[in-house]
Amino acid sequence: IQRSSEFYVDRNVLNEISLDEVARKRTFSIKPPLKERVKDSLRCSVPKLKRSVLGFLPVLSWLPRYSLRDNALGDLTSGISVGIMHLPMGLAYSLLAGTPPVYGLYTSFYPVLVYIIFGTSKHISMGTFAVTSLMVGTVTQTLAPNSNYMTLNGTNGTAVLDSTALYNDRVQIASSLTVLCGIFQFAMGLLQVGFIATYLSDPLVRGYTTGAGIQVVLSQLSSTFGISTSLYTGPLSQLLIDVCRHLPMTNIGAVVITLVSLVVLITVKELNTCYAKKLPAPIPIELIVVIGTIISYYANLNGLYKVAVVGQIPRGLLAPRNPDISLWGSVAGSAFALAIVGYAISISLGKTFGLKHGYKVDSNQELIALGACNLVGGFFQCHFVTPALSRSLLQETTGGKTQMVGLVSSVFMLIIILEIGTLFQQLPKAVLACIVYVNLKGIFVQFWDIPALWKSNKVDLMVWLVTLVCTILLNLDMGLAVAVAFSIITVIVRSQLPNYYILGRVPGTEIYLDIDAYEEVRLKKIPGVIIFRSSTTMYYTNAELYLDALQKKSGIDTGKLITQKKKREAEEKRQAKTEENKAKKEAKKLVNWAFEKSSEAGFPGDDLKTQKSSTNGDGEMGSSHNKHTLILDLSTASFVDTVTLKTLRNIFKDFKEIGIATYLTGCQGECFIIQADVVCVQLYLDHLTWS
Repeated sequence: IQRSSEFYVDRNVLNEISLDEVARKRTFSIKPPLKERVKDSLRCSVPKLKRSVLGFLPVLSWLPRYSLRDNALGDLTSGISVGIMHLPMGLAYSLLAGTPPVYGLYTSFYPVLVYIIFGTSKHISMGTFAVTSLMVGTVTQTLAPNSNYMTLNGTNGTAVLDSTALYNDRVQIASSLTVLCGIFQFAMGLLQVGFIATYLSDPLVRGYTTGAGIQVVLSQLSSTFGISTSLYTGPLSQLLIDVCRHLPMTNIGAVVITLVSLVVLITVKELNTCYAKKLPAPIPIELIVVIGTIISYYANLNGLYKVAVVGQIPRGLLAPRNPDISLWGSVAGSAFALAIVGYAISISLGKTFGLKHGYKVDSNQELIALGACNLVGGFFQCHFVTPALSRSLLQETTGGKTQMVGLVSSVFMLIIILEIGTLFQQLPKAVLACIVYVNLKGIFVQFWDIPALWKSNKVDLMVWLVTLVCTILLNLDMGLAVAVAFSIITVIVRSQLPNYYILGRVPGTEIYLDIDAYEEVRLKKIPGVIIFRSSTTMYYTNAELYLDALQKKSGIDTGKLITQKKKREAEEKRQAKTEENKAKKEAKKLVNWAFEKSSEAGFPGDDLKTQKSSTNGDGEMGSSHNKHTLILDLSTASFVDTVTLKTLRNIFKDFKEIGIATYLTGCQGECFIIQADVVCVQLYLDHLTWS
């Protein structure tokens, strides 16, 4: 009702009980009893079995409905484009993982086929990824360092690296680690704990991948300059120190190849970006590996200029191999971190594309799919897989519409493994390093998060920067652990240091705002009423801060006022007792007729007593404050613990002592357990009328 530029709503003030009566609160639960729910979960029926099978094997759901007319051409084009990109990325990222390049080709084949069966995202491209490959490489090079495989040459006494034994052990370590990661992910998916990735906030993941990208760049500097570096895996690990030490031994041929490759790759990538709408498909510049191989072969770069090349790439597939279970104890921590990071990257990409194209990505099924990819891939000597942003974007932009893209790219990779792979043995490693650099562009553009977060949320910026620094200065596992711990600490600190407000109503509306932030609200605040709100849930860590903020914001120090009241009451009692004793003594001295006469005239002490009483009233502290009502807005409270109840009980008691009635508003359903001495009154702020 709008009257004379004032806002009125006429209704009765409702408390918890009366509100339940008006709204007819249910006295029974709409959920079936626990016993019935357990029976229903164990009960088997044909529709339920069908739903379970289709949920566990999504391929049975989308494959029968696959439209050749609508999807085949786009999936074929996209599959070939992604397959072309798999080739150099598989070779390059396998070197990051510390395994021979051919194992990167296997990693781009087996897990992709498995994801077709279990995956729910239509656009992510499963395979090798720089960050996770480097995490695998950290483990393989730690457990199998070069120094353990040096043997003396019997002819001249020099140390020679037994590369065959070295790479056999590293492949075994990488595949065993991958199987353990797959077990972790598959088990978490079955247990429906896909929510665990929510503990890795977006700033944390982006800061971590940016820091890991820098680590990837540092790890590729040895290929760029054609030098060999030692391994640093502990805290403050920096390959840059060793690279600088070996710079005098730089291979000029490798540097020239790097510069030329970077110019070609960056130029064509930028052309693809600028003319994306005009080109039918991006130019597959990754085929520079073919050009690089031809030049390296005919120029004999390895023989004449000592330029490091990929080396032997055997033809054909390998038989499955059991993982070395004895290694699991030493790699369990790294495996769990790798499983979580890989899942966080996968689900973030999957949900981004799903939201863009209007389909749902099941987080728990994605865990199962990712776990199955790594579990099966590990037995076929692949290293850890997760989607790559660059390949996924390529799959989307080239017209890929279903998981069938993975089948096409797998067939392409199978042809390379069986027939063409051996042609790339003379490919310079410097070219692969350049491909790694260029494909990290999507990661390094995340540095633009810094100005954006500075404007929007400085706490998230702190998480981003701390994660970045820890990832660079510490190894990847320790950096992730420190980043997660810091992120949790920021949540705790923010819940302990919330913002507190005294609310007032905006004239002519039902809106209540902070009186300190809005001048008109301060001028028109409700007389005698304090409306107090916290920006977060009150619980045991911030309950005392809540009480302190209430007293500070309201300007009412209940402890001081109660103490003054008690002193005044004690003084009044003492004075009354003194007057009573004095009156008794006077009564003994005077005779009855004198006492009656003095009573008719009025005893002087009565005037003093009456005057004193008129000043103090009924013992309340009217002269100390002019407030009569306190309303605690608990609309931000999501749960209540015993400390909160105790604090509320004390607030009710203390403010009642000084003559202020206390009410609660915004109680969230049944999250409040109302005690006998705490009355929860649902005073809806948008329906209050104060006169």
